[in-house]
Amino acid sequence: MLSHPDYDRLLMGSPLRRPGVCVAIGVALLAVLSIAASLQLGLIRAMRPDIASVFFRALCLSSLLATVPIAMLWFLDRRERETPWLFAVTFFWGACIATGLALPFNTAFARIVDAWVTQNPMIEQVLGPDAGSMLAAPISAPIVEELTKALGVLAVFWLLRAEFDNMRDGFVYGALVGLGFTWFEAPLYVAEGYAEFGVAPWGMQLGWRYALFGFSGHAMFTGIFGALLGLVFQTRRRWLRILAPIVGLALALGAHFWNNALPLLFALAGAAAGEPPPSGYEPPPDVGFLRAFVSGSLSELTTFLPFVVIMTLALWRSGVWERRVIREELAE
Repeated sequence: MLSHPDYDRLLMGSPLRRPGVCVAIGVALLAVLSIAASLQLGLIRAMRPDIASVFFRALCLSSLLATVPIAMLWFLDRRERETPWLFAVTFFWGACIATGLALPFNTAFARIVDAWVTQNPMIEQVLGPDAGSMLAAPISAPIVEELTKALGVLAVFWLLRAEFDNMRDGFVYGALVGLGFTWFEAPLYVAEGYAEFGVAPWGMQLGWRYALFGFSGHAMFTGIFGALLGLVFQTRRRWLRILAPIVGLALALGAHFWNNALPLLFALAGAAAGEPPPSGYEPPPDVGFLRAFVSGSLSELTTFLPFVVIMTLALWRSGVWERRVIREELAE
């Protein structure tokens, strides 16, 4: 067993202190990582060389953009620094494991919905040729993606409890997992746009998905779950310790559902007004990064204002709690 003081503190109260449990958990995590990585590599290998080139260039740009929110999270964690490797592991849970595990489930569900739409042509007449994706996205993605991301936050909560102190820590871990997901997902959408229309939507996809300085979308959804999971350490009320993580997951699912349901709601509203369905075959607008970033940030603020308020209040309350604990410790 490792006996270095840093490891003793890191593994305080962790099941990883028991050698047998540590080996079993390590093997299980390695198996999950192998499965997720093989699924991702299979997806990349299936791309044409030109599409793969677009994907990897977008991944490089995504890496640069991700440094901004990661630096902001590092600043939020300034009062009790977590180790850099824990930041990296949490980020790559979202980037590799969560995205890899979500991929086959989302694909399978999309095929089921597409087959159902084919058997019911009236739906395509109302919603257009993208009817299948409009119907599948609000159901499959929120459930599958939020659960796979939440597992990463729960893994830190369970295995490294000494590093999980409050709502701020929970938000940091949740946002890191979400950022990792965005880091890999955004280049996929750039490559998908290039494969479909022959033009890579660099600005549109990267600017919109890194709106709010990277804290929109996945980072916000999983950050809210992590913050309410961290509330477990800030309250002595038993009912709240049980309810808070459940509410956090429900809010993450609800926000993700609302985000993915908007195209469907707009299409239904248009159909009710007698407008023709979206054609689905038009290339995305040629929008620069800055314009997409600004419009995406404004859209996220208005669309998800209640969730932004919850996130802000959670960070503020956690900061108050941290300062009080520090004052009490210094007084002793």
